[in-house]
Amino acid sequence: MTSRLEALCMEKGLKMTGQRRVISQVLSEADDHPDVEEVHRRAVQIDPRISIATVYRTMRLLEDAQVIERVDLGDGRARYEEATADHHHHLIDTRTGRIIEFASPELEAMKERIAHELGYKIVGHRLEIYGVPLDDAGDDARDEEERP
Repeated sequence: MTSRLEALCMEKGLKMTGQRRVISQVLSEADDHPDVEEVHRRAVQIDPRISIATVYRTMRLLEDAQVIERVDLGDGRARYEEATADHHHHLIDTRTGRIIEFASPELEAMKERIAHELGYKIVGHRLEIYGVPLDDAGDDARDEEERP
């Protein structure tokens, strides 16, 4: 069966080798935002002959073709997700690493208004918000009070 990502690659005219198909499958099935090492770990479970170098080259190819997007989640590692037509942002729980994807029409309108007021048209942007759950936020305040 052809994965969503593989179908998109073929639409864009990319040659789909067996190893690229496996990597595309791994990315299509991901419900998280894996880094290259995690994509490799999952891919070798399907095809043990896939090297980390092949995964790096394929990820770069897929990113250049705008089939996947690089996501910076503040942990120093490039992570990836399938490129989609629906625009969304990320809220990252800094304690657990959990990633919550969200869309906000109000936020989109605000960004457009700000750009317009400053005399610009938005051609691209990315927003990641870092936080802790509200029930944990009080711990940070107490930690600040206890520090010398």
